[in-house]
Amino acid sequence: MTELQTYGIAIIGALIAGGINTLAGNGSAITLTILTEILGLPPNVANGTNRIGVFTQCAATSWVFHKNGKLNITRNKKYIVPIFIGAIAGGLLAINVSNEQFKAVFKFMMVFMLIAVLVKPKRWLRETDLEFRPKWYIYIPLLFALGFYGGFIQMGMGVFFLIIMVLGMRLNIIESNALKGFVIGLYTLLLIGLFHYQGMIDWKLGGIMALGQTAGGYLTARFASKNKKADQIAYYVLITVLVFAIIKLFLR
Repeated sequence: MTELQTYGIAIIGALIAGGINTLAGNGSAITLTILTEILGLPPNVANGTNRIGVFTQCAATSWVFHKNGKLNITRNKKYIVPIFIGAIAGGLLAINVSNEQFKAVFKFMMVFMLIAVLVKPKRWLRETDLEFRPKWYIYIPLLFALGFYGGFIQMGMGVFFLIIMVLGMRLNIIESNALKGFVIGLYTLLLIGLFHYQGMIDWKLGGIMALGQTAGGYLTARFASKNKKADQIAYYVLITVLVFAIIKLFLR
């Protein structure tokens, strides 16, 4: 396989991952696999390099969702701070500790997430509950832990985010996806600086992957912002992502 063909596969895979990340999550399972298995990066460098495409994709989707009235930062700002702080703590740990051991239990977490998504599906198709006020002593530690996970290993972060925001904070799934992109993009920008400082980013390969991820995220966000059935589509994409991820994790 030529270098051009390798990069072509990487961009196409990243484009698909960008679309999956925008509507559901776990697209990093694709990009991390490409970075390690096809492009040959060590796992810790792949973890850092992957953040470039995550940031550019999140920036593109946030702009589209904001432009189309799906991103409400003011109403959800109380959720952003604990996630951001947790992500920085997780990123600092990721710089010094390998996340390979964590992957041993990741597949069981994915099964739990699939069960949470399938139980009472109507909860995933409702509008944002504007009257709901979660207790601070519940959502602050919960979202800190969520951010910590995202900072430590990005893979699966989007799915966890949707479960907590839709089921726990009672946000609409599309609004949750819009907020997800903004928050992840926010802390990822800082994490890129941390990973770069430690020499754990390949900017050339990260830039190539970012082309696909950004395009995939942008196009999917436009679709999700304007399609009346976007809630249902996002829900079914989420189920599909989880099922395929579980099959892959248990069969390998």
